[in-house]
Amino acid sequence: MTNVESRPFLSVIIPAYNEQDRITSTLGKVEAYLDGFGKSFELIIVDDGSADNTLESVRSGSRADTSTRIVTYQPNRGKGYAVRQGVFAARGEYIAFTDADLSAPIDQLTKLFDALAEGYDVAIGSRAAKGAEIPIHQPFYREFGGKALNRIIQILAIPGIKDTQCGFKLFTGNAAREIFSMCFLNGWGFDIEVLYLARKLGYSIAEVPVKWSHVEGSKIHPFQAALRVIADMIAMRCHHYPKK
Repeated sequence: MTNVESRPFLSVIIPAYNEQDRITSTLGKVEAYLDGFGKSFELIIVDDGSADNTLESVRSGSRADTSTRIVTYQPNRGKGYAVRQGVFAARGEYIAFTDADLSAPIDQLTKLFDALAEGYDVAIGSRAAKGAEIPIHQPFYREFGGKALNRIIQILAIPGIKDTQCGFKLFTGNAAREIFSMCFLNGWGFDIEVLYLARKLGYSIAEVPVKWSHVEGSKIHPFQAALRVIADMIAMRCHHYPKK
């Protein structure tokens, strides 16, 4: 059992799959931000069965202190599985995860903490909430498809949340551990499952407008990903979760 006194204030999880070209830069930016954060932290990089040199890049690019930890396994299991393993390894009082491309700059984390300071248990970055800034938009077909998919998500799973898929979220540690302990989805639908369970368990969710920019190099094929997300939602709604 983790000694409470040894817990960092914040755990930041970054899932990484074949990210050798940008993970070193991402590490530098996140570590620099956390150094100035003013609270104890740990950075957890989850190598999701990468087939390139992601793991070697993390090992060579991370600092030699104990603030950066690596979780690695084979084979590739999916982003949902990766984030879940990061949460299981996290010791922080608060737990956040962000995408390796930093499409939402890490300094936007302050906005999510502001929401938790107001009493929310979960704060999610949103590209659709009023006040969001999008300096670089996705291609039209991606943006249109994302909005159409969100309509389906709201109907089938989480009414009222305009952007479930932004990969930038913050939780109280207790909320994250309880929610993720019940999750089973490994793919792109995991964000929906996390928010669905958060509501089911009675946790309050704040949808926070953030700055977000499209970054080239996405591994997602929009149409295939949308079909998988819909399939994940159907599996989620049919799944028998343990009662609280």
